Amino acid sequence: MKAPAYLSFELLFWLTALLLLATISQPQEAGHQEFSFCPLANMGITWCPGCGIGRSLSHLLHGHVRESLRMHWFGIPALLILLYRIFILFKQLFIKRSLIGREKYYV
Repeated sequence: MKAPAYLSFELLFWLTALLLLATISQPQEAGHQEFSFCPLANMGITWCPGCGIGRSLSHLLHGHVRESLRMHWFGIPALLILLYRIFILFKQLFIKRSLIGREKYYV
């Protein structure tokens, strides 16, 4: 079964990822363990190359810029890159949709 031409897996993936990061509840206490999507952190490994980027994005999406920078300095550039990529994918989606709709009239 072929996916529709207007469906973009990458767009759905990034939107879902940002939505999940935005809905993670932030801890209110200093000793509270934060939720993590990182499989290494969930196994108890305390270091990984991308450690803190997801939490940094989550803090940023909640408006906590200082906490975001404390988790990982690349959180702000990563969010800007993801938002730009989502914009480009939406733009491509609407261009494809408009071209798909016009094909009927030109055949």
